[in-house]
Amino acid sequence: QVQLEESGGGLVQAGGSLRLSCAASGTIFRLNAMGWYRQAPGKQREVVATTYEDNTIEYENSVKGRFTISRDSAKNTTYLQMNSLRPEDTAVYYCRTEAKITRWGLWNNYWGQGTQVTVSS
Repeated sequence: QVQLEESGGGLVQAGGSLRLSCAASGTIFRLNAMGWYRQAPGKQREVVATTYEDNTIEYENSVKGRFTISRDSAKNTTYLQMNSLRPEDTAVYYCRTEAKITRWGLWNNYWGQGTQVTVSS
């Protein structure tokens, strides 16, 4: 199994910055996608940013130019640097990874518990 531990959420004023971290641990043979999702109250969970094993990166349109996702493959960790935060960025942020636990196994998705990000106006 793969466990994801998130950290770095909190309360910040509009225009401020936060950095989220997500470390994967457990039985890991290979990680492909590592990404961040968020869910605001009353809304569906949406993808924020994803980084892939081949270093491809994707961003949701509203965070382009403000958020930066990065990855330390040696540590099985992904980071989300969030700058110029807005009140509408307020949500629970979840980490997700697509992983194989054995060479011949299937790819499975794993989720973290979530970390709250609150941006005050």
